[in-house]
Formats: sequence, C-alpha cells, structure tokens
Amino acid sequence: MSTGPRRLRLAAGLVVLLLLAFIAFSLSPSYVANWQLQRFISQLSQEPPTNADSIRAAIVNKAASLGLPVRSGDVHVDDSPGTVRIDVLYAVRVDIAGYTVDLHFRPAASGER
Repeated sequence: MSTGPRRLRLAAGLVVLLLLAFIAFSLSPSYVANWQLQRFISQLSQEPPTNADSIRAAIVNKAASLGLPVRSGDVHVDDSPGTVRIDVLYAVRVDIAGYTVDLHFRPAASGER
C-alpha cells in the first residue's frame, strides 16, 4: 500500500477524533453541573425534615449558582411522613458550532426522615 492513502486515512481519523473531543468538551460543563446538583439533592434528601417549599427553594438556588435553568415548577417534592422524594426535570440548550442540542436531565433522590 502506498503512503498517500494511508496518510489520508490517518488525517481523516485524526479530524474525527478532534471533532469528537470538541463535542465532548462542549457538552461536559452541563454534565458536570448536573452531577453537582444530583449530589446536592442526595444530601438534601438525607437532612432533617423541612417543608417542601424550602426544599424546592434550596434546589432552585443551588441550580442557579451552577448556571442551570431550573425553575420552581421543575422541582417535585413528595414529602410523606417518614420519607421524602425529590425529582427535578430540566433541559439545557447547548450550541455547538451552529448546531443546537437540548440535553434533558432528571436528577432525583429519596431518603428516610
């Protein structure tokens, strides 16, 4: 095999790898922020009892500090006697070089109180 086609394949492979790295780099901040919100929600579900509104406000404030578009209506708190279940559903819009993608996240946690 001659070196011309081999170098062309190698260059094409390198371009594909660089493109994938760029996409991963562009999407990673949203995933890291969601992971941090998930950890916060998990910790919050294990804390002493508070009312649903204060839990909701704490989550919305934490999400805002992380730069996530979570509104009060996106947070669902089921505060039954002895247990709490927290579900959050939100989407983050990411623009990547002229292409827009919506990432949907659903962090959740439950705990006994």
